[in-house]
Amino acid sequence: MRTPFMPSFKQPLRDVIEGGGGLGDLPDWDLSDLYTAPDAKEYTRDMEWLAQACAGFAAEFEGKLADLDAKGLLDCVLQYEKIDMISGRIMSYAGLRYYQNTTDDERAQFMANAQDKITSFSTPLVFFSLEINRIPDEQLDALFAQDADLARYRPIFDRLRAMRPYQLSDELEKFLHDQSTVGAAAWNRLFDETIAGLKFTVNGEEMGIEGTLNLMTDPDRAKREAGARELARVFGENVKLFSRVHNTLAKEKEVEDRWRGMPTPQTGRHLANHVEPEVVEALRNAVVAAYPKLSHRYYELKRKWLGLDVMQVWDRNAPLPMEDPRLVGWDEAKDTVMEAYHDFAPEMAGIAEPFFNRGWIDAGVKPGKAPGAFAHPTVADVHPYVMLNYLGKPRDVMTLAHELGHGVHQVLAAGQGELLSSTPLTLAETASVFGEMLTFRKMLSKAKTQAERKVLLAGKVEDMINTVVRQIAFYDFECKLHEARAQGELTPDDIGALWMSVQAESLGPAFEYMEGYDSFWSYVPHFVHSPFYVYAYAFGDGLVNALYAVFEEGGDDFQDKYFDMLKAGGSKHHKELLAPFGLDASDPKFWDKGLSMISGMIDELEAMEE
Repeated sequence: MRTPFMPSFKQPLRDVIEGGGGLGDLPDWDLSDLYTAPDAKEYTRDMEWLAQACAGFAAEFEGKLADLDAKGLLDCVLQYEKIDMISGRIMSYAGLRYYQNTTDDERAQFMANAQDKITSFSTPLVFFSLEINRIPDEQLDALFAQDADLARYRPIFDRLRAMRPYQLSDELEKFLHDQSTVGAAAWNRLFDETIAGLKFTVNGEEMGIEGTLNLMTDPDRAKREAGARELARVFGENVKLFSRVHNTLAKEKEVEDRWRGMPTPQTGRHLANHVEPEVVEALRNAVVAAYPKLSHRYYELKRKWLGLDVMQVWDRNAPLPMEDPRLVGWDEAKDTVMEAYHDFAPEMAGIAEPFFNRGWIDAGVKPGKAPGAFAHPTVADVHPYVMLNYLGKPRDVMTLAHELGHGVHQVLAAGQGELLSSTPLTLAETASVFGEMLTFRKMLSKAKTQAERKVLLAGKVEDMINTVVRQIAFYDFECKLHEARAQGELTPDDIGALWMSVQAESLGPAFEYMEGYDSFWSYVPHFVHSPFYVYAYAFGDGLVNALYAVFEEGGDDFQDKYFDMLKAGGSKHHKELLAPFGLDASDPKFWDKGLSMISGMIDELEAMEE
């Protein structure tokens, strides 16, 4: 059964400010393809249908799954899929409205009520996965052999059955499902609303978190420092609340994991991602080993470019001295991304086009709007929606390319149907990062001077470091946080010490750290919404770098293979999806290939200094 709405956020630091003047006509969402209004008769109809369908499903199938023949089990799966579709439509609408303005009490209440109702309606459905997991393997294999339509859903059964060793009693599973709205979901809401409501005052101007984070990319170093110190001040004032959120969520997870017998805090994420722990460990180890030749080396270059003896944290995302500060208008951003997509494959641009002209993108920065950027797939019979906070920086163009890549992927995967379209996080980043790479290469090919090429290369390296190095550092921080929390309550200072340990290791000796930076863990939404999500970014970047190398080697059928991979959605394992390209993520050397692309760009930047 569908979980409460959780968008797929892009990297936690994105460059946006409040406003958007001079950027052109920034699009807003039109959510009417889901529902026309909160009080629409279709919304009421679907909510009433869902209540009846859940009760009817339980009455028809509970206690009987093991006795169904192939046709009966297929009918059961199809009914379950329709229930998932309708609940997904409801929660997508409620969630997207909420993220447009998280400080609006009516929107928050509407989403909370929808979550409460759907959780209540769907509690009787908990039996489905529990009974499926009690059916013997040989019995299921025989049913799949009898009916090809049923066999198509085998990946769903395989994922459910991966949880068999960690399954609790029927009563406990129902209890956990029932209380979820007052557990993690409630703490997530508290975090979102607190973050959205934070106010920062810099040089007499009051702004929200996105506007203040944007100062970290201002050409004026004094403004960057003022912004960083104000972030530290406000985070510090709220750090006890953020510490309580993290302590509670980590403890709740530890209790449930212990009851389930999960060997590590990361096990649940690996199972959800359909990726083997050793693959993630190989990725993590490869990235950590590469810190000196990636982030340490690049930031030493940047320190020299900025003319500093030592870099402060407010210099990490500073623009380069030779960078053109001009803003990129919305139309130019659209044209840049669409041209890159079209040059790769006209089909790709054709899928992306409706996002711009049918209200599928919400781009402007507005009071109360959720920070960052995401693409939400909604349900298989509607279409995805993309959220941005666009201000016209070159990195915002790359964010558009990234989220539009998600959208294209989600449109293509929708053909698999509701249950099979959802892509594991590790592969969900493939099309988004590939879209970024296509756009970057297009921009690089148009560079007119060596200085322009240098700025583009440096910007891409910084994005890749943020996607690979920084996210693996985030992953290590989470691993340390959950391990420490299992031993007892953590103070804000305890959490801050864990944060600083990974920051120094990953960023390298070019930096020193201001007082208060040890609270900067507090605003990262991934740690709250989806523990251990962050390694998916590094996984996706490494995978795409390897994929792009195959693309550059030529071959007329690459595009066909690429679209087949995206159309597969969640119906295939990463090993099966990558095999046509001659790639294997379980090979430790695979990650070195991806990291060598970043290192090669740094080589080129160093050569420009000679």
